[in-house]
Amino acid sequence: MVENKSLLHQKKWRVIDQSNPNPQFHALQSFAMDDTLCQSVGSGCSPAVARAWVHLQTVILGIQDTKLPALQDGLDFLEEKKVDWIVRNSGGLAVLLDEGVLNISLIFPDTEKGIDINRGYDTMWELVRLMFDDFDCHIEAREIVGSYCPGSYDLSIYGKKFAGISQRRIRKGVAVQIYLCVNGSGQERAKLVREFYDRAKFSKSQRVVFPEVRPEVMASLSELLGVELTVDDVMLRFLTVLKSVSVEICASQLQGSELKLYPIHYERMVERNKRVFS
Repeated sequence: MVENKSLLHQKKWRVIDQSNPNPQFHALQSFAMDDTLCQSVGSGCSPAVARAWVHLQTVILGIQDTKLPALQDGLDFLEEKKVDWIVRNSGGLAVLLDEGVLNISLIFPDTEKGIDINRGYDTMWELVRLMFDDFDCHIEAREIVGSYCPGSYDLSIYGKKFAGISQRRIRKGVAVQIYLCVNGSGQERAKLVREFYDRAKFSKSQRVVFPEVRPEVMASLSELLGVELTVDDVMLRFLTVLKSVSVEICASQLQGSELKLYPIHYERMVERNKRVFS
């Protein structure tokens, strides 16, 4: 039973579904979307938002990745592999997105006292546990050493990481974001990220400590659960949980003032990336 104090319990969830891969839907747009929705939710113009999103092969770099000693060599490798890249505006290090990775953003209004950062992480962890509570498995939240973008809220089964969580706070809104490796090979994804770091000479960094990626500690949910899951399967589980913890859920897109805010946040993302890669 979910505790009543859980942030998952919202009177209304507004759902934005962008889980259908689209070559015209660039990862820069996703982070601009979340900033727009943070501002809208934080100002009281929107109820809580749950957004699902999928991108074609893209490495999402953290700000610290831009300090890699040979960053351009790493980016040249990604270009060889026909993998796109951007720098996001939230914390963490490099992660790889593709058609088998479902991203979910939960966007809440901050409270007067402020939502404790761990409470945001715990809410996402709770959501994932509920989504897969029909499987006989224990989903842990702890750092998986050797994974890419390691953190204290890495989600794992049998010690193998399948998801990572981050947070973004802006204009009294809180966005808790997760990537879920649904299918495909977790090890192959990790090998690509490891090669990126090798080419970018991560071990020679004197300013930032980067992870030494070990592919064997990463896997997809399909691999861990022994069932071939699709992104659509996981979307259904996601929506089923939202329905169980709210009075109402409604499908939506950007609307009202958000349509004016979005171009501003998108341009900020574009400018951020121009500064990094110029």
